[in-house]
Amino acid sequence: MRRAGINFAFERSSILGTVRDELGHHDSLGDAILLHLDAAYNLARWLTRDATDAEDVVQESVLRALKYGAGFAGENVRPWLLKIVRNTGYAFLSKNRGWSEFDELEHGGSFDDAETVEIAKLDAERLKALLLALPTEYREVLILRELEGLSYREISDVADIPVGTVMSRIARARQRLRNDASRQAKVHEHEL
Repeated sequence: MRRAGINFAFERSSILGTVRDELGHHDSLGDAILLHLDAAYNLARWLTRDATDAEDVVQESVLRALKYGAGFAGENVRPWLLKIVRNTGYAFLSKNRGWSEFDELEHGGSFDDAETVEIAKLDAERLKALLLALPTEYREVLILRELEGLSYREISDVADIPVGTVMSRIARARQRLRNDASRQAKVHEHEL
């Protein structure tokens, strides 16, 4: 489900070098975590908007996952790991950037469910810029759904919010993307 040009690439060795010793003590869990390291970094990168901070968040998340891995009782490691990344990312943002809880009323608004052709036609760099401009809570659910391919239920579990909230945030995020893309297109037309 990964969309070419939208996901962030990273040097796995920067994280693996730090957690290699821990991974060796957790063979099967460590192997499962390694399979989803790219998704973990991608989410952390979108949340923090910084490559170095994202690496720190993923490194801390992997260490936490390994430390508390005995408590993992599910079949799918990916949503579990992404939830740890999300929580670690928000803790990082709160500690280092004064991030605060999301205000649904402030960022809400009317929306419709229809996808528009404009969003599908956006080039990768423009879409990245538009996604980065979204509030974190909108960006995270959209990234988890559209780039990481998680179901609404999995996103609900990862973000620890009701499925209805997931659906409304995704709809609002898409609407903001449409509005911002339309606004940018109009500005571009006037410049020509």
